Amino acid sequence: MRQLITLSHQDAQRAIEAMQAECDKRGKGGVLVVTDAHGELIALLRMDGAPFSSIQIALNKAYTAARERKPSYELGQKARDPERGFPMTNFGELRYTTWGGGLPIVIEGEVVGAVAISGLPEQEDMEIAELGRQAALGII
Repeated sequence: MRQLITLSHQDAQRAIEAMQAECDKRGKGGVLVVTDAHGELIALLRMDGAPFSSIQIALNKAYTAARERKPSYELGQKARDPERGFPMTNFGELRYTTWGGGLPIVIEGEVVGAVAISGLPEQEDMEIAELGRQAALGII
């Protein structure tokens, strides 16, 4: 029999709070998302000033990270590689995105969920998502 580790609402809340605190510190608003291992929503916060388009983008970043078990940015790097690149439509999954800001949450080698943020420049999205990942794991 196999036991599955899952994220709790409390884990998701810690991630959201850590990402929100960092956005507040930077004076910016984003859409913050935590999903389960299948990329399905556990928690979402649209901060004041976050673009409406960032809602779906953040959801898709987390979905991509959870389903592909790697950062959304990493998938994007592979897709954009001039020698080995491929169109994202090859996946047959329209929710996949290649922008940075979605990270899988891994415990004991298993992806148990994902965090994502959208609405800031890509590098900031990736930095803040990492804080959310760490918070979900209880590292910070």
